[in-house]
Amino acid sequence: MKLAAIMLVAGSGVIALPAATVGQLTYSKGQNVSPAFEGWTQNADGSYELLFGYMNRNWLEELDVPVGDANYFSPGPADRGQPTHFMPRRNRWVFKVRVPADWGDKELVWTLTTAGKTEHAYASLRPDYVVDNVVIASETGALGAGSSNAETRSNTPPVISLEGGPTRRVTVGQTLELTAVVEDDGIPRARSRDAGGDEQEDPDGPRTLSDRQLRPPARVTVNKVVGLHLAWFVYRGEADIEFDPPQVKAWEDTRTGANSPWAPLWQAPQVPEGGRYVVRVTFDRPGTYVLRARADDGGLYSDAEVTVIVGPATTS
Repeated sequence: MKLAAIMLVAGSGVIALPAATVGQLTYSKGQNVSPAFEGWTQNADGSYELLFGYMNRNWLEELDVPVGDANYFSPGPADRGQPTHFMPRRNRWVFKVRVPADWGDKELVWTLTTAGKTEHAYASLRPDYVVDNVVIASETGALGAGSSNAETRSNTPPVISLEGGPTRRVTVGQTLELTAVVEDDGIPRARSRDAGGDEQEDPDGPRTLSDRQLRPPARVTVNKVVGLHLAWFVYRGEADIEFDPPQVKAWEDTRTGANSPWAPLWQAPQVPEGGRYVVRVTFDRPGTYVLRARADDGGLYSDAEVTVIVGPATTS
């Protein structure tokens, strides 16, 4: 079978690249965001949760798409709590939409238009889309595909609570302090990514990876470092928001050195005393923002949100 090729002019020569090679190109900006239906779970009262995420095809560009003609659900209310700020790359299990016990075989459709391209995520209660905690941990990379044991099956999501009310008010340039308290069952036990005995570490120098470790992993899911951590990020609202200290990335940044559980050499930060995480936030423009805190033990997660109303900077 012949491979289709794309001809590229390089200097005075022409290079033919197989289509498979071209298909692996990645981009820092200019690409669209694709919505994703991740599966469903059932609640104790018989209702269901439809789980959604997305794939931002950019490595750097973060897009803002308000609820409306370019970001909506159907049928029913257009606003189902979906994000309007889209972080780079793959973001799994971002939000859930509850539907009643008698939902039946209906579909709920999330439509998203970005970079001039419209895509849809079709959610239904098909039996092959049912998920549980083991599936979630596997898909995010905490477990190898299809693997589990008694300990991992007993894992429960961290419990997160915010100090203070659900709505805060500040002005541009004013520092807002947010405190989240996280409790966890200690499962799974914290561990670094398996180095396979190849990692070279000099106590007086930087950590390095072997050639074998730098090759693409031979697994069907991403690989994630296990360890309890908390990360704040922008869920709704468009602004340059500064978090102090800088937050662990909640998206799958697999580049070596990234502050991400999916990055080689990353280690979970030490849990603060009493599980009390404090962050200071500043905004550069007025508006209404939804900030989300995600407590993640490496396998499972829980979220909490605060709405921040930012007014213009005060003048003396």
